Amino acid sequence: MPPLNPLDSRALIAEPTPLSHVNFVLNSAAVAGLFGGEEALASMATVHIFGGKAWGTLLGWYNSPGSYTMGISFMRLARSATPAYDHGAVQAHLAALLEYDAWKGPKFTAVHSGTTMHETGHIAALLNKECADLRTATGVAGGRVTKSVTVTIVKLGQPPRASVEVLSPILYASYFAIIPVTVSMTACVLSAVYSDWYALAIILFGITANGSASMVIGSGKFFFTHPESAPGSLPGDGILDLDDGVVLLKGEEEAVSVVTRGRFFLLFRSEGASLKLGICSILLIMQSLVMLIFISQSSFFGQLMFVGSLTLSWAYNLWVWTFDKGKIQRKILNEILGQPVFTKFILKTRTSMLVFVALALQLRDATKIIKVAVFPSTEVWDKWKEMVIERLVGGQELEFKQEDWNCDGFSDEQKCLLEVFLKDAMAAYALFKTHEKDILT
Repeated sequence: MPPLNPLDSRALIAEPTPLSHVNFVLNSAAVAGLFGGEEALASMATVHIFGGKAWGTLLGWYNSPGSYTMGISFMRLARSATPAYDHGAVQAHLAALLEYDAWKGPKFTAVHSGTTMHETGHIAALLNKECADLRTATGVAGGRVTKSVTVTIVKLGQPPRASVEVLSPILYASYFAIIPVTVSMTACVLSAVYSDWYALAIILFGITANGSASMVIGSGKFFFTHPESAPGSLPGDGILDLDDGVVLLKGEEEAVSVVTRGRFFLLFRSEGASLKLGICSILLIMQSLVMLIFISQSSFFGQLMFVGSLTLSWAYNLWVWTFDKGKIQRKILNEILGQPVFTKFILKTRTSMLVFVALALQLRDATKIIKVAVFPSTEVWDKWKEMVIERLVGGQELEFKQEDWNCDGFSDEQKCLLEVFLKDAMAAYALFKTHEKDILT
């Protein structure tokens, strides 16, 4: 009996095992097909997010990795499908598959109606990101500095219809899918030429599963929807609270609701869309199992064809995944919102910011001002609120002199503190008056 080779893993098995006569080895090359699910989903999104839909559905026929992850995601999408308002149509939440409607937005307060939403949705989060990416400020307040905060005023345009199809910008990303398609088809032909039927079957099954999923997703239409407002609604002006400032939304109530309650979804013009999505899910999961079981039966050449097709597909998926899809969505959102006008200001204290907000929103009601400007309840702050709010309500200038903060009954420290806070209000007022035309028109 020849000596055991310690490098041979089977040499570590001392006794015969069940099915030891079967000449079958699970090859680790198939494991490569289980990774890359996130990138594959990003590639699938090119049909809707990157545009070129007519070509995109035809260019999904390639052997893609990450089939198990995609299968699970497709199952979630199928379960999220609900009847739409149109007879015979089904809508599915885009977040279930592509996570393009899953972000949580900041708190919103409507200054006229008093409505408060402690958490907004994906659209408000996109607008928040758009405001954060503004590089230049229209104006910067003077005065003391504690922590700089921003006030971004967004003047919204005419709101869209309650439900509107999104026309994605046509980019070139979808068309480069011809590379993995060509490589996968070539791998199939070469496997057939050299009679490696296992490799041919595995690659062809992967092409079929991914292509079918792409066709089903492509049959849906990318829609945006928002609630309609009742006739005679109050102006929708409101405030989105951010960590480093606020965003002021100015426009009709329905235009503001587009930001606070709008969402993206896929609309399928078929009641059988949920079933089709479920079948795609099963095919994708089966693909991962077929790879694991049968790749070991193919020749080394067949395995090279299989791995090569996966590698090129993964490289394409990874390239698509690196695109900033949030930025593309924000471009789409700007179109939906009627090309809103963004104006950014920087103030150096939170006190100045709150006074500036009251001025920018033209608040003349003391209750609304107090709701927007929440301050501690101390003697100094109570006196400050009395003096500032009185002038805001009366539409007077926020100009204060020494006699204003030299209040009877206040200690020197309290007078000094009141002076500081009043000068913060004056700094906000000065910035507002400098840019009043830009803010109010």
